[in-house]
Amino acid sequence: MQLDVLKIEMFLAENGLNKSEYAKQCNISRQNLSMILRRGSCEPITAGKLARGLDIPVSEIVAE
Repeated sequence: MQLDVLKIEMFLAENGLNKSEYAKQCNISRQNLSMILRRGSCEPITAGKLARGLDIPVSEIVAE
């Protein structure tokens, strides 16, 4: 699943979260989060975790 990494980083900035805090909220490792953001893609279940960590629908972070 392709992600809109810029949107994710904007949501982090709006919520005052750094990537370590975000990874904890998503229940994934900081290393895994870094790899996902670098690659710009992940499995759908992980996209769900990323969206829940920001309290937004998955559709908000999926690339169009």
